[in-house]
Amino acid sequence: MFSTAHRYLLIPAALTLIPLGAMAGEVSLSGQASVKYTPDSARLQFTASAEHNLPETATRRVNEQMEQWRNGISDYRGQLGAYSDASVNLYSRSIPSQERGQKPEKVAVASQTVSFTIDDLSLLNPILQQAQALGMDYNVGPHQFFHSDESSLRKQALAGAIADARARCEFVANELDKQCGEVININVDDGHQPPVPMMAEMRASSDTVSAVGPRELTSRVSATFELE
Repeated sequence: MFSTAHRYLLIPAALTLIPLGAMAGEVSLSGQASVKYTPDSARLQFTASAEHNLPETATRRVNEQMEQWRNGISDYRGQLGAYSDASVNLYSRSIPSQERGQKPEKVAVASQTVSFTIDDLSLLNPILQQAQALGMDYNVGPHQFFHSDESSLRKQALAGAIADARARCEFVANELDKQCGEVININVDDGHQPPVPMMAEMRASSDTVSAVGPRELTSRVSATFELE
């Protein structure tokens, strides 16, 4: 009879088993990129208002002012986007009496607001001049200027930030005699921070805007890459 033989795997004493993951490394870093541009569009808002003891008179005066406004901008009306002049308001306010013991005088205040966008900034000054001639209230500030294709600009900045992260990874890998491998995870800072003006947003005299300054959009990412 023969006894059952047991098979054994002989491993040389000098051989050490190393987990596969221990041979690989990781590097976590960030990337950033900016896109510079000049706004080509604006969101504008103007308000016509009038006061009178009689509400109907205040309302009539605002209606007349609005009619003059519509006639004055008729040449540009087709180029105004998202146009609305449906915001109408009528209220009363008290005027303090100049003499003690007398009741405050009440007056009616009527107002109508016009809002729209323009994608041709050469229209800006003619429209401002029309509003000034009619005594309309308005404010033109940095927050009202934007780029008509801002989503594309944000994508450009994001692509640049990702490329910057990859370039940093390749630099680190080269210093360690390794190669930058696949992305393990990536975090995109998509907080939609407002664009940063690079200089004075605009220069204006009493009745015109002479220049709109450039802006800068910045995108940031943080990523972990495999080192091979």
